[in-house]
Amino acid sequence: MRLPEGYHLEWAGEYDSLRKEQRRLAAIVPITLLIILGLLFTAFNSLRHALLVLVILPFGLLGGVLSLLITHTPFSISAAVGFASTIGVCTLGGVVFVSGIRRKEADSHSLGATIELAALAEMRPVVMACAAAGLGLLPAAVSTGIGVQAQQPLARVVVGGMVTSPFAILFLIPVFASYWLRPSETRTADRAN
Repeated sequence: MRLPEGYHLEWAGEYDSLRKEQRRLAAIVPITLLIILGLLFTAFNSLRHALLVLVILPFGLLGGVLSLLITHTPFSISAAVGFASTIGVCTLGGVVFVSGIRRKEADSHSLGATIELAALAEMRPVVMACAAAGLGLLPAAVSTGIGVQAQQPLARVVVGGMVTSPFAILFLIPVFASYWLRPSETRTADRAN
């Protein structure tokens, strides 16, 4: 569209609000991830353990992205809030699992056995936390009534994220832990606390 000289086109309304919020999120999300990394480092007193939790977050968020694509739901601020919620639950599950690895190391002499014991001990809490979050928002994700435009993107992202998060936590943390952690590192970090 060509406009005469002196005229310009300016978007307003919902589109303008979405663009402003996307710019704000582009700044807030990295800062939030750095804060989460700092809190995890404080909790574990180990950068490797903190990174072990953070590295699974993209895999947990993959379910939210897939749910938006499969349902043809456009990205919105509501969906962004859903991704933030998914990050929170996935981080919680990761902390539970890594804490289980740290607790079980005293019972085992090899890193592989430690990871296996932790996986068996922490499977139920991780799956229950993810299932509670996903099932709690499932009615909102599939509803078709009036006003669903605001709640549906959030709910669909969380439900999709809660499908992939337990798999990321229970399958990827053991794989990454077996490569990143050293058998004596957990005991040393625990003694420092």
